[in-house]
Amino acid sequence: MATAVTPPRGMRDFLPADKATRERALGVIRSSFAAHGFDEIETPVMEDTARLHSGLGGDNEKLGFAVLKRGIGPADLVAAAEADDLLSLTDLGLRFDLTVPLARFYASHRAELPTVFRSIQIAPVWRAERPQKGRYRQFVQCDIDIIGEAGPLAEIELITATVAALNNLGLSGCSIRINDRRILSTMLATWGVAENLTERALITLDKLDKIGVDGVVAELAQLGINTAGLADTLAGFADAGWPDPAAAPAWLDTAAYTDLLALRAALPGVSLEFDPTLVRGMGYYTGTIFEIKHPDLGYSLGGGGRYDGMIGRFLGTDVPACGFSIGFERIVDLLAGSAGDTDRAVLLVHEKDADPAALVALKSALVADGLRVRLEKRTKNLKALLERAGQAGYGRFAFVTQDSVDPDELVFKPLGD
Repeated sequence: MATAVTPPRGMRDFLPADKATRERALGVIRSSFAAHGFDEIETPVMEDTARLHSGLGGDNEKLGFAVLKRGIGPADLVAAAEADDLLSLTDLGLRFDLTVPLARFYASHRAELPTVFRSIQIAPVWRAERPQKGRYRQFVQCDIDIIGEAGPLAEIELITATVAALNNLGLSGCSIRINDRRILSTMLATWGVAENLTERALITLDKLDKIGVDGVVAELAQLGINTAGLADTLAGFADAGWPDPAAAPAWLDTAAYTDLLALRAALPGVSLEFDPTLVRGMGYYTGTIFEIKHPDLGYSLGGGGRYDGMIGRFLGTDVPACGFSIGFERIVDLLAGSAGDTDRAVLLVHEKDADPAALVALKSALVADGLRVRLEKRTKNLKALLERAGQAGYGRFAFVTQDSVDPDELVFKPLGD
């Protein structure tokens, strides 16, 4: 029995129709970001191990793929495993996100970049995830970041550009959930959460949409937190909307909330939803955080926030930074079946004894007119041939005869006929 030949778990092949859909979506995202003044950069797929595991990547560091140093043998692996120090045998690793490489890039090229740098990074990343629906070990991220802008202009530009990309993709009805890490810190302090338990409490709060109010309260109680009345507080968040700042609850950090209200006023065309339980799992966030919400989905389509302390880890001096990442794999799943401009893609169906030179001349003339053209030899099962062409994004076809020398004389029919 033949062995199945498949890609590695969590990684995928893409057939021509799927690849075409992905490239169309990437083109829309790129052009949308560029129209808002962002410039595309490229960084290596690998970074130094020490940099990837410097504490900047949060929990994703645990999912990184490491690359062994040259010359490592079995004995070295055994010794390192016994010492629980396999990482010491590596010197490089595949990037698990695009933010850490961007921080290194900026530190490397700061003198060559503008004071306020607006970057685009669209590239694959790798994580040792447990493969499941919507989670892959290789996937594409689409990031925009603004480095060097400490004021709210960064958040406003990032949200505006991202919403424009979503609209240009045809994804209507999306909204942006927004919060601030300062609000979360004040909230936990009000609940009596000890500072050394803050990160663990945030991890629990981040599970609210998965384990519900009762699950969150139970986990927080296990940390020794007094959860009296907490269930009612969490349940009330769902329909709280934007609280009146004049009657703000004790847990609401007024300075951070005032900043969010200013963002809301500056983005009148964007649906912004205040969500005080929004956490964003990355520990490097320092201020505003946001996620893309789709009305028909129970998960976000992307997110980001302000991370003012990250680049300073490389430079020795803090540089303000803020970023927004579109979850491309989830976005492209929503666009499945989008065929693009099929009317400009045509099929020339010819007999097997057709003159190759004449066929290529005919094809070249159509290509010169801006068409996408494929030559296909006529088969007995013409219906199957046309169905495959339709799946590949072709919208029209014409039969080529020995007398077909003028492209204007070809009779094109829709593939569905």
